[in-house]
Amino acid sequence: MSKEKILKPRVGWGLLVLDILLYLAIPFLVIWGVRIIVRIADKHPGPGDVLWHGIGLLVLAVLTLIAAVLITLGFKILQPNQAGVLLLFGRYVGTIRSEGFWWVNPLIIMKKVSLRLRNLNGDKLKVNDHSGNPIEIAAVVVWKVEDTFAACFEVDDYSSYVSIQSESALRHLASSYPYDSWEDEKAVSLRGHVDEVSHALEKELQERLGKAGVKVLEARLTHLAYAPEIAEAMLKRQQASAIISARQKIVEGAVGMVRMALEQLSAQNVVELDGERRAAMVSNLLVVLCGETNAQPVLNTGTLYT
Repeated sequence: MSKEKILKPRVGWGLLVLDILLYLAIPFLVIWGVRIIVRIADKHPGPGDVLWHGIGLLVLAVLTLIAAVLITLGFKILQPNQAGVLLLFGRYVGTIRSEGFWWVNPLIIMKKVSLRLRNLNGDKLKVNDHSGNPIEIAAVVVWKVEDTFAACFEVDDYSSYVSIQSESALRHLASSYPYDSWEDEKAVSLRGHVDEVSHALEKELQERLGKAGVKVLEARLTHLAYAPEIAEAMLKRQQASAIISARQKIVEGAVGMVRMALEQLSAQNVVELDGERRAAMVSNLLVVLCGETNAQPVLNTGTLYT
């Protein structure tokens, strides 16, 4: 539960005018009080000139200066998407979230917190995936401060906390999924299910960073590759897998084409084939359809049996 308290402070423009008038009154009071004291010292006092009048004016000038300084210390300025966390003698008073020119108790200390969106572009991390293969992975996180109380008082430095927890979450994510789904094509993998993996990363980051009053808006992988020491071997494995998959498709298509050819030959009574001739035709068609190079025709001037 958020402990943040939103405050609506006093607008500072009226007190700014008063503050300016106080600063302007200070030299007038000083000059007036000094003149009274000088006239009394020269034994040429004017009507109503009394020593304590001059001293009183000087004291009033000092008090006016103190009041003007205190008013000045109370002025606070906040820009758009900026919050001010207020502390009075170490006690949390509240948070100002409205931009503008404000005045607060001059004894209050205000800590400014940015509410703007921030990008954390993480460094490349070398970790092991779920299968134990070393990989390189990196992610970008878009976040902002949502709870100023938690950001300032639940953690020591929320920016550093976001950076460290993001790296920890990314390492945990990489170890939870395989880089690629070699054995099970339906399994969730880092390479094949980027959107699902990014959503899982965003969810885990929100659970971790919510304690610091941070809201995660987006988290996506920006880099994913095998570590250099195994990259060449894994590339060969990918190529072999692709070749096997292609061969399977070619064989499936060739068998279908052979079946269709035999069925049409029989249905249209083009030629009657016994079992041996059918086997020979199947063999020839599969060689032609599955071969990597163009087949060379061979003319048989005899019969199949000679």
